[in-house]
Amino acid sequence: MKLPRDFYRQPTEEVAKQLLGKFLVHRHAEATLVGRIVETEAYLGPHDLACHAAKGRTKRTEVMFGPAGHAYVYFIYGFYNMLNLVTEATDYPAAVLIRAVEPVRGIEQMKQNRKNDLLHNLASGPGKLCQAFAIDRSLNGEDVCGKVLYLEDRDEPTPKFAATPRIGVNYAGKWKDKPLRFIVRDSEFVSKR
Repeated sequence: MKLPRDFYRQPTEEVAKQLLGKFLVHRHAEATLVGRIVETEAYLGPHDLACHAAKGRTKRTEVMFGPAGHAYVYFIYGFYNMLNLVTEATDYPAAVLIRAVEPVRGIEQMKQNRKNDLLHNLASGPGKLCQAFAIDRSLNGEDVCGKVLYLEDRDEPTPKFAATPRIGVNYAGKWKDKPLRFIVRDSEFVSKR
């Protein structure tokens, strides 16, 4: 079952936890790509110094201020795209970063997209995930309740997970140590850094 809009309207931290074990689907021209989410990070809004919205409303962050259930895709380090899902209420900029998935369907296409044959390394990090799933800034603002890029609940039991500090947010003062990264325990597909 495709996740409904109301799912994304929940508090961001809850969405980040509940996304674990759900399935990311991208109906791409080359193949339908599917992965089970094993790692997320919550970005809680303008007071969260690790959140892009902490610097205010900009052209880059405009999608975050829109309605829940849309993709916020941005480019980082001049090389990687990152997929986030907008959460909570319109005009409250919060989102969940999808950090890693376990590839399930379209694996051969993911290998081609990544130029990599190692299954555990295909989507074990947010940049790798976007490469494997052919997600780029053309999907920024995409409705994730639509038909191209969306998430599914396949009635699997909620996996056991752990909370850790987020990765790569050393600039965020006291926010760098908040346990807002959620990982499925014992998953070999979780990012290594």
